[in-house]
Amino acid sequence: MSRRTSTRPRVVSSASSYSVDLRQAIRQFLPHSGLALVVDDQKLRWVPRMLVTCAILMTWDLAGMLTDAFERARAVLLKMYPTRRRPGASYVGFMATLAHQTAKHLKLIVATLRRHVGQMAQSSGCWTIDGWCAFGVDGSRIECPMSAANEAAFGIAGKKKSGPQQFLTTLFHVGSGLIWDFRRGEARSSERSALLEMLDDLPAEAMLLADAGFTGYEFLQQVAQSGRSFLVRVGGNVTLLLKLGWCCDEHEGIVYLWPDKARRRQQKPLVLRLITLIDGRNRRIDLLSNVLDREVLPDAAALTLYRKRWGVELIYRSLKQTMGKRRLRCDAPANAVVELQWSVIGLWLLGLMSVSRIVQGGGRPGSWSVASSLRAVRRVMSGVLRPGRSSSSLGEALAGAVKDKYTRSGCKNSRHWPDKKNEKPPGAPRALMASPSQVQLAAELKEMRPAA
Repeated sequence: MSRRTSTRPRVVSSASSYSVDLRQAIRQFLPHSGLALVVDDQKLRWVPRMLVTCAILMTWDLAGMLTDAFERARAVLLKMYPTRRRPGASYVGFMATLAHQTAKHLKLIVATLRRHVGQMAQSSGCWTIDGWCAFGVDGSRIECPMSAANEAAFGIAGKKKSGPQQFLTTLFHVGSGLIWDFRRGEARSSERSALLEMLDDLPAEAMLLADAGFTGYEFLQQVAQSGRSFLVRVGGNVTLLLKLGWCCDEHEGIVYLWPDKARRRQQKPLVLRLITLIDGRNRRIDLLSNVLDREVLPDAAALTLYRKRWGVELIYRSLKQTMGKRRLRCDAPANAVVELQWSVIGLWLLGLMSVSRIVQGGGRPGSWSVASSLRAVRRVMSGVLRPGRSSSSLGEALAGAVKDKYTRSGCKNSRHWPDKKNEKPPGAPRALMASPSQVQLAAELKEMRPAA
């Protein structure tokens, strides 16, 4: 009797394929040096690479309790590195080590992730939009548990009866939709100060897109002096001058930002361009830019670029809603700090893992679905712990993690929620004719300029 040969396709089984997929996907974008997997110190329970990997895995876990997330992440880690020395089993010890080592490791990891974003964007053709290398920026507050320690460490800035918060300022690359840099601070931290800290790590040709919170003479002066361009929304709290005589070609749209404080210090006025546009919902948008030439930055291109600043809001929605970080879980301030920092790193790395696969398959970076890629990673993590059968690899799943393409028959607007923000759009900036004394002072400073 002859033996029949099965013609069914081979199906992947066992947890080994899951763990290898996950290890390789993470390893591809982490630094290849500087995060040691083997160290001479035999007393060190958490070597750098395992510490960092476990912190990232925890941010992708759905567990409501941090101890549960840690235990599952550690269990997955053991499967990913079965031949290495087992790390510590204590959650308290892990968090103490993470809080102590995070600053050193983040410096290396952020630079590496940023480099990968640049390489991927340039190779896929999404580095620029309308000829501009654009970056959006915005800040958002992240809720923390209402412990006395968190209140003392972070402070409160928000509605009445709100709890302690951390403030997160994020830069993202518009073309790819991926994070470029971030800064964390206390509840009342300045998003403008945070952006200035990140300014040197932007490309020299960068165009900054920001909302009305990023105005101010000194701030815009520093951005302009760095050589970067900007496109910033302004409102009724900004006063601009017309016909000051400082610029030789005062064509339509040329305005000056020259507040009283700057005039008293005899600082020169900022020469800017006011771009007034009407968006698709018939709303007025006033933008300030240091790109004065309309041929270099047409009004239509300015509107297209500014609309894409909305991508930073999608990043915050993904962090808070999709990844469940609207409210952090750590009661101790030192732990809450690293919980937020590694949550951002987890979202950033997840984006790189997904978008790179989508681009390799011929898709667009902007089609990435955070929810779909997070489900794919969680499925693999579950497969590592509970071996089963799967017909697709993690890479294939991430390549398919794209937004739905169906045509909606109804409106997507959500119903009214009590805590939903309904902020009034900023009004039009005040544009005043320069007074004779202002024109005279500008002329005097202009004459002094060559001597300086």
